[in-house]
Amino acid sequence: MPNELKNILIMKPSALGDIVLALPALAALRKSFPKAKISWLVKPEFAPLLENHPYLDEIILFDRKHLSKALSNTKAFGSLHSLVAQLRKSKFDAIFDFQGLFRTAFMAWLSGCKKRYGIANAREFAHLFYTDKIEHNLDCIHLVDLYLKMVHASGAKSEKAEFLIPSNQTDIDSVNKLLESHNIEPQKYVVLIPGSAQESKCWPAERFAQLADKISEQYNYPVIAIGSKSERTKAEVINNLSKTEIINLAGQTSLKELVELLRMAKLVVSNDTGPGHIASALGVPIVIMYSWSNPARIAPYGRNECMVARDPFTRGMEIKSNNPEHNISKITVDEVFQKASEQLK
Repeated sequence: MPNELKNILIMKPSALGDIVLALPALAALRKSFPKAKISWLVKPEFAPLLENHPYLDEIILFDRKHLSKALSNTKAFGSLHSLVAQLRKSKFDAIFDFQGLFRTAFMAWLSGCKKRYGIANAREFAHLFYTDKIEHNLDCIHLVDLYLKMVHASGAKSEKAEFLIPSNQTDIDSVNKLLESHNIEPQKYVVLIPGSAQESKCWPAERFAQLADKISEQYNYPVIAIGSKSERTKAEVINNLSKTEIINLAGQTSLKELVELLRMAKLVVSNDTGPGHIASALGVPIVIMYSWSNPARIAPYGRNECMVARDPFTRGMEIKSNNPEHNISKITVDEVFQKASEQLK
Protein backbone atom coordinates (compact mmCIF):
# COMPACT_ATOMS: atom_id res chain seq x y z
CA MET A 1 0.00 0.00 0.00
CA PRO A 2 1.45 3.39 -1.00
CA ASN A 3 -0.14 5.11 2.00
CA GLU A 4 0.90 2.49 4.54
CA LEU A 5 1.96 4.28 7.73
CA LYS A 6 5.02 2.87 9.46
CA ASN A 7 5.67 5.18 12.41
CA ILE A 8 2.74 6.86 14.15
CA LEU A 9 2.45 9.19 17.16
CA ILE A 10 -0.78 9.87 19.05
CA MET A 11 -0.70 13.07 21.10
CA LYS A 12 -3.28 12.90 23.88
CA PRO A 13 -1.55 13.69 27.17
CA SER A 14 -4.75 14.30 29.18
CA ALA A 15 -7.34 14.17 30.62
CA LEU A 16 -8.13 10.64 31.78
CA GLY A 17 -11.62 10.48 30.28
CA ASP A 18 -10.46 11.94 26.96
CA ILE A 19 -7.65 9.38 26.76
CA VAL A 20 -10.26 6.64 27.11
CA LEU A 21 -12.31 8.22 24.30
CA ALA A 22 -9.23 8.10 22.03
CA LEU A 23 -8.78 4.32 22.43
CA PRO A 24 -10.98 3.42 19.41
CA ALA A 25 -8.74 5.58 17.21
CA LEU A 26 -5.72 3.63 18.47
CA ALA A 27 -7.50 0.35 17.65
CA ALA A 28 -8.34 1.59 14.15
CA LEU A 29 -4.72 2.57 13.50
CA ARG A 30 -3.35 -0.75 14.75
CA LYS A 31 -5.77 -2.83 12.69
CA SER A 32 -5.26 -0.72 9.58
CA PHE A 33 -1.47 -0.58 9.89
CA PRO A 34 -0.54 -3.81 11.71
CA LYS A 35 3.20 -3.46 11.07
CA ALA A 36 3.46 0.19 12.15
CA LYS A 37 5.20 1.38 15.28
CA ILE A 38 2.61 3.31 17.30
CA SER A 39 3.61 5.64 20.14
CA TRP A 40 1.46 7.70 22.53
CA LEU A 41 2.48 10.98 24.20
CA VAL A 42 0.82 11.08 27.64
CA LYS A 43 1.18 12.65 31.08
CA PRO A 44 2.94 10.39 33.61
CA GLU A 45 -0.07 10.08 35.93
CA PHE A 46 -2.19 8.62 33.12
CA ALA A 47 0.47 6.42 31.53
CA PRO A 48 -0.45 3.30 33.60
CA LEU A 49 -3.76 3.11 31.72
CA LEU A 50 -1.78 2.48 28.52
CA GLU A 51 0.96 0.24 29.92
CA ASN A 52 1.23 -3.14 28.18
CA HIS A 53 -1.47 -2.16 25.72
CA PRO A 54 -1.36 -4.72 22.87
CA TYR A 55 -1.92 -2.00 20.24
CA LEU A 56 0.88 0.27 21.49
CA ASP A 57 4.64 -0.02 20.99
CA GLU A 58 5.85 2.96 23.01
CA ILE A 59 4.70 5.41 25.67
CA ILE A 60 6.35 8.85 25.62
CA LEU A 61 5.95 10.75 28.88
CA PHE A 62 4.91 14.39 28.74
CA ASP A 63 5.33 16.01 32.15
CA ARG A 64 3.61 19.29 31.39
CA LYS A 65 3.98 20.73 34.88
CA HIS A 66 7.74 20.25 34.77
CA LEU A 67 8.22 21.23 31.11
CA SER A 68 6.20 24.44 31.55
CA LYS A 69 9.09 25.78 33.66
CA ALA A 70 11.54 25.47 30.76
CA LEU A 71 12.06 29.23 30.39
CA SER A 72 13.00 29.70 34.04
CA ASN A 73 14.48 26.34 35.05
CA THR A 74 17.62 24.86 33.50
CA LYS A 75 16.62 21.28 34.31
CA ALA A 76 13.16 21.74 32.82
CA PHE A 77 14.67 23.31 29.70
CA GLY A 78 16.97 20.31 29.35
CA SER A 79 14.01 17.95 29.67
CA LEU A 80 12.08 19.85 27.00
CA HIS A 81 15.10 19.84 24.68
CA SER A 82 15.49 16.08 25.20
CA LEU A 83 11.82 15.45 24.46
CA VAL A 84 11.90 17.46 21.23
CA ALA A 85 15.13 15.69 20.22
CA GLN A 86 13.46 12.32 20.89
CA LEU A 87 10.48 13.27 18.71
CA ARG A 88 12.74 14.43 15.87
CA LYS A 89 14.89 11.33 16.09
CA SER A 90 11.80 9.11 15.90
CA LYS A 91 11.03 10.42 12.39
CA PHE A 92 7.28 9.89 12.63
CA ASP A 93 5.45 9.77 9.30
CA ALA A 94 2.11 10.73 10.90
CA ILE A 95 1.14 12.55 14.09
CA PHE A 96 -2.43 12.75 15.37
CA ASP A 97 -2.90 15.63 17.80
CA PHE A 98 -6.09 14.75 19.66
CA GLN A 99 -5.34 17.37 22.34
CA GLY A 100 -5.81 20.28 19.97
CA LEU A 101 -3.88 22.88 21.98
CA PHE A 102 -0.90 25.09 21.14
CA ARG A 103 1.64 23.07 23.15
CA THR A 104 0.93 19.74 21.45
CA ALA A 105 0.47 21.24 17.98
CA PHE A 106 3.75 23.18 18.29
CA MET A 107 5.62 20.07 19.45
CA ALA A 108 4.17 18.13 16.52
CA TRP A 109 5.58 20.81 14.22
CA LEU A 110 8.94 20.79 16.00
CA SER A 111 9.15 17.01 15.50
CA GLY A 112 9.67 17.55 11.78
CA CYS A 113 6.85 15.14 10.90
CA LYS A 114 5.43 15.92 7.45
CA LYS A 115 1.85 14.74 8.13
CA ARG A 116 0.27 16.35 11.19
CA TYR A 117 -3.44 15.72 11.70
CA GLY A 118 -5.43 18.06 13.91
CA ILE A 119 -8.82 19.71 14.44
CA ALA A 120 -9.55 22.52 11.95
CA ASN A 121 -10.98 24.82 14.64
CA ALA A 122 -8.53 23.82 17.40
CA ARG A 123 -8.05 26.33 20.21
CA GLU A 124 -4.98 28.51 20.87
CA PHE A 125 -4.20 28.77 17.12
CA ALA A 126 -3.10 25.13 17.19
CA HIS A 127 -4.57 24.60 13.70
CA LEU A 128 -1.78 26.72 12.23
CA PHE A 129 0.67 23.86 12.85
CA TYR A 130 -1.33 21.10 11.14
CA THR A 131 -0.89 19.89 7.58
CA ASP A 132 -4.23 18.04 7.58
CA LYS A 133 -7.12 19.86 9.27
CA ILE A 134 -10.20 17.82 10.18
CA GLU A 135 -13.55 19.57 10.54
CA HIS A 136 -15.37 18.98 13.82
CA ASN A 137 -19.00 19.24 12.75
CA LEU A 138 -22.41 17.66 13.20
CA ASP A 139 -21.35 14.36 11.64
CA CYS A 140 -18.80 13.81 14.40
CA ILE A 141 -20.00 15.68 17.51
CA HIS A 142 -18.91 12.83 19.78
CA LEU A 143 -15.16 12.87 20.45
CA VAL A 144 -14.90 9.18 19.58
CA ASP A 145 -16.29 9.95 16.12
CA LEU A 146 -14.01 12.98 15.76
CA TYR A 147 -10.87 11.00 16.61
CA LEU A 148 -11.93 8.21 14.25
CA LYS A 149 -12.55 10.77 11.51
CA MET A 150 -9.00 12.05 12.02
CA VAL A 151 -7.39 8.63 11.63
CA HIS A 152 -9.69 7.77 8.71
CA ALA A 153 -8.22 10.80 6.93
CA SER A 154 -4.87 8.99 6.97
CA GLY A 155 -6.31 5.89 5.30
CA ALA A 156 -7.18 3.94 8.45
CA LYS A 157 -10.48 2.06 8.55
CA SER A 158 -12.71 0.82 11.36
CA GLU A 159 -15.94 -1.15 11.39
CA LYS A 160 -16.78 -0.30 14.99
CA ALA A 161 -15.36 1.59 17.94
CA GLU A 162 -13.23 -0.74 20.04
CA PHE A 163 -12.32 0.18 23.62
CA LEU A 164 -9.53 -2.03 24.89
CA ILE A 165 -8.10 -1.45 28.36
CA PRO A 166 -5.47 -4.04 29.31
CA SER A 167 -5.71 -6.16 32.42
CA ASN A 168 -3.14 -8.12 34.38
CA GLN A 169 -3.39 -10.74 37.09
CA THR A 170 -1.36 -8.79 39.66
CA ASP A 171 -3.91 -5.96 39.73
CA ILE A 172 -6.82 -8.41 39.71
CA ASP A 173 -5.36 -10.24 42.72
CA SER A 174 -4.74 -6.97 44.52
CA VAL A 175 -8.35 -5.84 44.03
CA ASN A 176 -9.71 -9.24 45.07
CA LYS A 177 -7.66 -9.00 48.26
CA LEU A 178 -8.98 -5.48 48.93
CA LEU A 179 -12.57 -6.61 48.39
CA GLU A 180 -12.06 -9.64 50.61
CA SER A 181 -10.80 -7.40 53.43
CA HIS A 182 -14.25 -5.75 53.38
CA ASN A 183 -16.16 -9.03 52.93
CA ILE A 184 -17.25 -8.09 49.41
CA GLU A 185 -17.58 -10.54 46.53
CA PRO A 186 -16.51 -9.63 42.97
CA GLN A 187 -19.40 -8.73 40.63
CA LYS A 188 -21.66 -8.19 43.64
CA TYR A 189 -21.13 -4.54 44.60
CA VAL A 190 -22.10 -1.06 43.41
CA VAL A 191 -19.54 1.71 42.89
CA LEU A 192 -20.24 5.41 43.41
CA ILE A 193 -17.90 8.02 41.89
CA PRO A 194 -18.91 11.23 43.68
CA GLY A 195 -15.93 13.41 42.75
CA SER A 196 -14.75 15.27 39.67
CA ALA A 197 -11.96 17.68 38.77
CA GLN A 198 -14.64 20.39 38.63
CA GLU A 199 -17.05 20.85 41.50
CA SER A 200 -19.79 22.07 39.15
CA LYS A 201 -19.94 18.53 37.72
CA CYS A 202 -20.53 16.95 41.14
CA TRP A 203 -23.99 15.71 42.05
CA PRO A 204 -24.88 16.75 45.65
CA ALA A 205 -23.55 14.42 48.36
CA GLU A 206 -26.97 14.02 49.99
CA ARG A 207 -28.38 12.67 46.73
CA PHE A 208 -25.60 10.10 46.42
CA ALA A 209 -26.47 9.08 49.99
CA GLN A 210 -30.19 8.78 49.18
CA LEU A 211 -29.37 6.77 46.04
CA ALA A 212 -27.13 4.42 48.03
CA ASP A 213 -29.98 3.80 50.48
CA LYS A 214 -32.46 3.03 47.68
CA ILE A 215 -30.03 0.65 45.92
CA SER A 216 -29.18 -1.11 49.17
CA GLU A 217 -32.84 -1.48 50.18
CA GLN A 218 -33.97 -2.69 46.75
CA TYR A 219 -31.02 -4.86 45.66
CA ASN A 220 -29.03 -5.53 48.85
CA TYR A 221 -25.65 -4.84 47.23
CA PRO A 222 -22.80 -3.33 49.23
CA VAL A 223 -21.86 0.18 48.10
CA ILE A 224 -18.30 1.39 47.53
CA ALA A 225 -17.18 4.99 46.96
CA ILE A 226 -13.99 5.59 44.97
CA GLY A 227 -11.90 8.55 43.89
CA SER A 228 -8.59 10.25 44.55
CA LYS A 229 -7.08 10.80 48.01
CA SER A 230 -8.42 14.35 47.98
CA GLU A 231 -11.93 12.96 47.49
CA ARG A 232 -11.93 10.77 50.59
CA THR A 233 -13.67 13.53 52.54
CA LYS A 234 -16.47 13.71 49.98
CA ALA A 235 -17.00 9.96 50.30
CA GLU A 236 -17.07 10.27 54.10
CA VAL A 237 -19.73 12.98 53.89
CA ILE A 238 -21.89 10.64 51.80
CA ASN A 239 -21.35 7.85 54.31
CA ASN A 240 -22.41 10.12 57.18
CA LEU A 241 -25.57 11.14 55.33
CA SER A 242 -26.53 7.59 54.38
CA LYS A 243 -28.28 4.90 56.41
CA THR A 244 -26.24 2.41 54.38
CA GLU A 245 -22.56 1.88 55.14
CA ILE A 246 -20.53 3.33 52.28
CA ILE A 247 -17.15 1.62 52.02
CA ASN A 248 -14.67 4.40 51.33
CA LEU A 249 -11.89 3.22 48.97
CA ALA A 250 -11.02 6.67 47.66
CA GLY A 251 -7.25 6.97 47.32
CA GLN A 252 -6.66 3.29 48.14
CA THR A 253 -6.01 1.98 44.64
CA SER A 254 -3.54 2.63 41.86
CA LEU A 255 -4.96 3.60 38.47
CA LYS A 256 -4.63 0.03 37.18
CA GLU A 257 -6.24 -1.38 40.33
CA LEU A 258 -9.05 1.14 39.92
CA VAL A 259 -9.66 -0.24 36.42
CA GLU A 260 -10.05 -3.78 37.82
CA LEU A 261 -12.29 -2.57 40.64
CA LEU A 262 -14.57 -1.00 38.05
CA ARG A 263 -14.36 -4.01 35.75
CA MET A 264 -15.70 -6.26 38.53
CA ALA A 265 -18.57 -3.95 39.55
CA LYS A 266 -22.24 -4.86 39.27
CA LEU A 267 -23.10 -1.20 38.64
CA VAL A 268 -21.27 2.14 38.57
CA VAL A 269 -22.92 5.53 39.21
CA SER A 270 -20.68 8.44 38.34
CA ASN A 271 -20.32 12.13 37.75
CA ASP A 272 -18.78 13.16 34.43
CA THR A 273 -15.21 12.21 35.35
CA GLY A 274 -12.34 10.01 34.18
CA PRO A 275 -13.09 6.82 36.17
CA GLY A 276 -16.70 6.98 34.94
CA HIS A 277 -15.47 6.99 31.35
CA ILE A 278 -13.24 4.02 32.14
CA ALA A 279 -16.23 2.09 33.48
CA SER A 280 -18.21 2.99 30.38
CA ALA A 281 -15.40 1.78 28.11
CA LEU A 282 -15.23 -1.49 30.05
CA GLY A 283 -18.88 -2.09 29.22
CA VAL A 284 -20.06 -2.46 32.81
CA PRO A 285 -23.59 -1.31 33.76
CA ILE A 286 -23.28 2.40 34.45
CA VAL A 287 -25.16 5.64 34.96
CA ILE A 288 -23.24 8.87 34.25
CA MET A 289 -24.70 12.29 35.06
CA TYR A 290 -23.97 15.33 32.90
CA SER A 291 -24.44 18.99 33.69
CA TRP A 292 -22.92 21.83 31.63
CA SER A 293 -20.68 19.55 29.54
CA ASN A 294 -22.39 18.66 26.26
CA PRO A 295 -23.39 14.97 26.62
CA ALA A 296 -23.51 14.53 22.83
CA ARG A 297 -19.71 14.97 22.81
CA ILE A 298 -18.67 12.67 25.65
CA ALA A 299 -21.54 10.42 26.78
CA PRO A 300 -21.02 6.63 26.96
CA TYR A 301 -20.43 5.81 23.31
CA GLY A 302 -23.34 3.90 21.79
CA ARG A 303 -24.91 3.54 25.25
CA ASN A 304 -27.43 6.38 25.52
CA GLU A 305 -29.40 4.39 28.08
CA CYS A 306 -26.50 4.89 30.51
CA MET A 307 -26.72 8.67 30.95
CA VAL A 308 -28.87 11.22 32.72
CA ALA A 309 -28.84 14.79 31.39
CA ARG A 310 -31.07 17.65 30.36
CA ASP A 311 -31.32 18.23 26.58
CA PRO A 312 -28.56 15.71 25.82
CA PHE A 313 -28.84 15.88 22.03
CA THR A 314 -30.11 19.40 21.35
CA ARG A 315 -27.12 21.50 22.41
CA GLY A 316 -25.49 21.54 19.00
CA MET A 317 -21.70 21.77 18.87
CA GLU A 318 -21.24 23.73 22.09
CA ILE A 319 -18.74 22.38 24.61
CA LYS A 320 -20.22 24.06 27.67
CA SER A 321 -23.68 25.31 28.52
CA ASN A 322 -24.66 28.30 30.62
CA ASN A 323 -28.31 27.23 30.76
CA PRO A 324 -29.36 26.99 34.45
CA GLU A 325 -31.56 24.01 33.53
CA HIS A 326 -28.37 22.04 32.80
CA ASN A 327 -27.09 22.44 36.36
CA ILE A 328 -26.21 19.09 37.99
CA SER A 329 -28.64 19.89 40.82
CA LYS A 330 -31.54 19.51 38.38
CA ILE A 331 -30.95 15.75 38.25
CA THR A 332 -33.14 13.93 40.77
CA VAL A 333 -32.51 10.81 42.83
CA ASP A 334 -35.51 9.09 41.26
CA GLU A 335 -34.15 9.68 37.75
CA VAL A 336 -30.80 8.15 38.57
CA PHE A 337 -32.34 5.26 40.51
CA GLN A 338 -34.60 4.44 37.56
CA LYS A 339 -31.59 4.33 35.19
CA ALA A 340 -29.64 2.27 37.74
CA SER A 341 -32.51 -0.20 38.05
CA GLU A 342 -32.70 -0.54 34.27
CA GLN A 343 -28.98 -1.30 34.21
CA LEU A 344 -29.19 -3.83 37.04
CA LYS A 345 -32.04 -5.64 35.32
